[in-house]
Amino acid sequence: MPQSDTQSQTALWAIVPAAGIGRRMDSDIPKQYLPLYGKTVIEYTLQKLSTIAALSGIIVAIAEDDPYWPKIHVDVAKPITVVKGGEERCHSVLNALTHLQAYCQPHDWVLVHDAARPCVLSSDLHQLVDSLRDNEVGGLLGIPVRDTMKRADQDGFVQKTVEREGLWHALTPQMFRFHVLYYALCSALEQEQLVTDEASAIELAGFSPKMIEGHSENIKITRPEDLTLAGFYLQQQTEQGLLGSSADGLEDGG
Repeated sequence: MPQSDTQSQTALWAIVPAAGIGRRMDSDIPKQYLPLYGKTVIEYTLQKLSTIAALSGIIVAIAEDDPYWPKIHVDVAKPITVVKGGEERCHSVLNALTHLQAYCQPHDWVLVHDAARPCVLSSDLHQLVDSLRDNEVGGLLGIPVRDTMKRADQDGFVQKTVEREGLWHALTPQMFRFHVLYYALCSALEQEQLVTDEASAIELAGFSPKMIEGHSENIKITRPEDLTLAGFYLQQQTEQGLLGSSADGLEDGG
């Protein structure tokens, strides 16, 4: 793993938790390794992240004895390091952060992105990095809720209509200062809170992440039909010249 470029420049690192098995995909292969438009899902995800020119490196957290990772070919210009994943997403991210302790300064940025979100636009990555550069905590991509929201009971009966003003769909990447995220995840796990995203840990620690509006193409592949939609988005991005390469670059990391 390379060192940060200079002591005066805030470095940017990426973490990709990829130890899950994706039970809802109804597949014997974890969803991050499913074939998608000529590659695997995770190959596209890593390719998108590598378009960030300021990125110092990518840490991928995979399951122990993962038989799929060694078989894929990740052709990106950024260094990739593999660490052991954990039982839950939060454990995988914390393992990656622990590895980064030897390379990170407290104020460096850490960007966490789902392995199963291969369609994130490079322009959204740029917007996230650029919008948060002077923020002391960090934030995440999201989409404001536009539909009427209902809260139902466990049997599916509506209990309440929820006011949608101020509600967002949380996406990834989620980007936070290293020391803030490390403290927040450690604190959450000490409280036995298995947070499902990094922003939840940040909130539990008393901070307020900033929402940055992204695009609806940034879907998470969760169910079989999502794979078809992701393939369509990637095809469209390719035809429009939006798929990106590591040479395109996002010039400022923080």
